[in-house]
Amino acid sequence: MLYPMHLEKGDRIGVIAPAGPPDLENTSKAISFFQAMGLQVKFSEHLNRIHGYLAGTDEERLMDFHEMIADRSIKALFCARGGYGTARITPYLDFELIKQNPKIIWGYSDITYLHTAIRQETGLITFHGPMLSSDISKNNFDSLSGSLFKQLFEPTILTYSETVSPLKVVTEGVAEGQLVGGNLSLIVSSIGTPYELDVKDKLLLIEDIGEEPYKIDGMLNQLKLAGKLADAAGIVVGDFADAESKLPSSLTIEQVFHHYFAELTIPVISGFKIGHCLPHFSVPLGAKAKLSTNDKTLVIQPGVM
Repeated sequence: MLYPMHLEKGDRIGVIAPAGPPDLENTSKAISFFQAMGLQVKFSEHLNRIHGYLAGTDEERLMDFHEMIADRSIKALFCARGGYGTARITPYLDFELIKQNPKIIWGYSDITYLHTAIRQETGLITFHGPMLSSDISKNNFDSLSGSLFKQLFEPTILTYSETVSPLKVVTEGVAEGQLVGGNLSLIVSSIGTPYELDVKDKLLLIEDIGEEPYKIDGMLNQLKLAGKLADAAGIVVGDFADAESKLPSSLTIEQVFHHYFAELTIPVISGFKIGHCLPHFSVPLGAKAKLSTNDKTLVIQPGVM
C-alpha cells in the first residue's frame, strides 16, 4: 500500500467538488474548522461552477482534481460534497500523477468511486469521512466526528467498539484484511467496469442513504451473485439512513441483512456509525483492519505515514 504523508500545522489543504455542486455558503463556513487545526485552505478554481447536477463540466472537475494533486503546496484534498459525478471522470484520472504525489484524499458517498479506483490503480490509502458542505458546516456536527480528523496528523490506530454505538453481531468470527468499500450504490455500480471493487480476503464496508429495503435487497443480491459476499473476509455494516419503506408491506432492513449475511461463514457486524450520519466515524480505506465478534470491535491500522 501507498501511504500519504501526515499533516502538520501550517499545511495547506485543497477543497474540490468532483461530484455534485456544493452549497458555497456552507462550504465557506467549514473553513474555520480546518483553520482551528492550524491548516490553510484553498478552494479549487471551478468550485463555484454548476453544470446541471454536476459541479462544473467533467473537464473542469477533472482539471481541479489534477491541479490540486500536482500542486506541491497542497498536502491534502477534501471533497466539499458527494452527489453524483465521480464515475464520469474516473476513466480520465492521471493515476501515475496521483502515484507520484500521494496525498490525503478525503470524502464519502459518491466519492466511493474515486476511493476504489485510486486505491486499486495506485495502492494509495484514502479516507472515508465527512465533507465540508454536507457535514462539517452543520450546527450539529459533533465533537467525535471532528476528533477523527486527528488521525491525519500522526499515525493512529483506530478502535471502534460499543463505546461509540451499539453493535449487532449478525454472524460470528474474527477476520483481518484491508478495509475497502463505502457507499453500497457506488460499489454495485462499479461491477462490470475496470474499477470493480476487489473484496477478495478483505473487510467490506457498506453504507447508504435513502434506499428502501427492497432496493438494498436488490443491491445485496447483485453483490451475492457477483461473488462479492463470498469473497469477503468479513463485512462491516455501516449506517443506512432514511431506509424506511414506503410500500404497504415490506421486509425490514434487518431482515434483509439477515437473509444475505446469516449463512455466511465470515464475521458480520452491523450498527457502525460510518456513512451519512452523525457521529461519523472516519476510516482509512485500504488500511489493514481486524473485525472481531468476540468483543465487537473493528481495529484499523494507521492510514498515514
